[in-house]
Amino acid sequence: MTGTFRRAVRVAAICVAATCGVVGAGRARAADIVGAGSSFGAPIYGAWARDAKQATGIALNYQSIGSGAGQNQVLARTVDFGASDAPMNAERLRAGRLMQFPTVMGAVVPVVNLPGLGAGQVRLTGPLLAALYAGDITEWNDPRIAAVNPGLTLPDIPVAPVRRADGSGTTFVFTSYLSRMSPAWKRDQGAATSVAWPTGEGARGNDGVAAAVRNTEGAIGYVEYAFAARNGMSMVLLRDRNGDFVAAGADGFAAAARSADWSDTATFTVDLLDAPGAGAWPIMSATYVLVPVDPADPARAGAVLRFFDWAFRNGDAAARALQYVPLPDAVKADIRHGWSVIRGVAPPT
Repeated sequence: MTGTFRRAVRVAAICVAATCGVVGAGRARAADIVGAGSSFGAPIYGAWARDAKQATGIALNYQSIGSGAGQNQVLARTVDFGASDAPMNAERLRAGRLMQFPTVMGAVVPVVNLPGLGAGQVRLTGPLLAALYAGDITEWNDPRIAAVNPGLTLPDIPVAPVRRADGSGTTFVFTSYLSRMSPAWKRDQGAATSVAWPTGEGARGNDGVAAAVRNTEGAIGYVEYAFAARNGMSMVLLRDRNGDFVAAGADGFAAAARSADWSDTATFTVDLLDAPGAGAWPIMSATYVLVPVDPADPARAGAVLRFFDWAFRNGDAAARALQYVPLPDAVKADIRHGWSVIRGVAPPT
């Protein structure tokens, strides 16, 4: 898995380099499509870009600039699609003349750098995570942490929270979970791609957060699962809705995905946080693509739909290799039907 992930990241980096002059300074070749946004989704879009070009001739240039910037780029019509882990509501979609659909599901995981403690040794709960990021817990041997870690010797060192400095869908997912778990967090900080953090060090991108945690003793951060796995980081056990402490991994992700309610075919948003299934990993989300319903260039819009149609038909193995959870086939069928709102474009069949 690690080698596959690294290859995907290299592909994504090549796409970013090819796009750097595209988003701000004009289009690439007419055969290319241009996307920008979520760093959470960048590895799978890079893998799909490599394979889809060989199969379809469609070349994707994707710029991993964060979900907030991805939304802004597609609203400004400087890209063919935006990518965001924070879904837009129906009102924003109407105002922006956009259609939204998920592509894959993935997990956000808390990671720590605590001397003498490795992956899966430290237990945390949602309320404890909120207290750590609110600055209410400042030492790792705090009695509240010790209470859920009986028999574990916690280090007597300060807590060093690390969070995203850029507008981030990963932050939206993480702060949505904290808001679900802590009324105080919901009241004081809330959930957004960027919030007024009470404490901590900021870093850009999942890679930046991972690096900061890795280099800071006492740090805690939150990253997309594949970034944590690629870097061999110490992921915590997190308490699920049933009161059990679960590890991040394929079984827990699949358990959360099975409990999802996909009935909203207007915006295709789905709530995977604190899912009720036994063993479900509590911090799960879909990542979304945003496309104009009134594209200036219908041919390019059609190429975007063909790209994702190909990915839905052929890209599940690549998604699983990168630790994402593919969408159910019935949801993919609903999404294809939803593409009919895009003017001047015949959806793939």
